[in-house]
Amino acid sequence: VQLVESGGGLVQAGGSLRLSCAASGGTFSRCAMGWFRQAPGKEREFVAAISWSVAYTHFADSVKGRFTISRDNAKNTVYLQMNSLKPEDTAIYYCAAVVVASMWAPLATASHEYDYWGQGTQVTVSS
Repeated sequence: VQLVESGGGLVQAGGSLRLSCAASGGTFSRCAMGWFRQAPGKEREFVAAISWSVAYTHFADSVKGRFTISRDNAKNTVYLQMNSLKPEDTAIYYCAAVVVASMWAPLATASHEYDYWGQGTQVTVSS
């Protein structure tokens, strides 16, 4: 599975961005998808995940209530809508995918649980 992120950029605090992740070369509809981010000097951290059935989502506490994750299996694309952005949201955002056998599988929140990664897209939030 190849993943390509887009939609990053520079935004003022309080603003919004929507990231997209286009998948190709695999069975996207059987993949759970996740978003991670990595700020300079920090480890990569989990942001959000969505099951392949769209039935389940999970968010890091730091973004809960501000970010939403969605997917369009017909377009092989997953989205991360980011609202009320804060300077501490500044990071490179990565899309990740893992093939799961069951729609009931728990959502993965650790980076090592994901098999495929995009190249990342920079999000910068100015104060």
